[in-house]
Amino acid sequence: METSKDFLALSNLLEEVEMPEKGIFSRTIFKDDRTRVVLFAFAEGEELTEHTASVPAIIHVLKGEARISLGDESLQATSGTWIHMQPNLRHSIYTTSPFIMLLTLLM
Repeated sequence: METSKDFLALSNLLEEVEMPEKGIFSRTIFKDDRTRVVLFAFAEGEELTEHTASVPAIIHVLKGEARISLGDESLQATSGTWIHMQPNLRHSIYTTSPFIMLLTLLM
């Protein structure tokens, strides 16, 4: 990790996460008054139950597969999937393999 007063640079996000054998790991890697970035790692078969966020959010899948419900729709997300969600959209995640994602909340 490289930092200065003007930037934060992480050379490999996958090295910043601990893959749990069970459960969900999360780590906030950046936060300021406009943005919060959280790195998540899920063991296979884990679920983040339906919820909403009061701000726009972006999911970027870094590794693995999951079924992501977005409102009344569902999609199979794999490495490279990128999703922008409007505020208050109901969503949930169910992992079908070990799964790593980056969540960006736009405050």
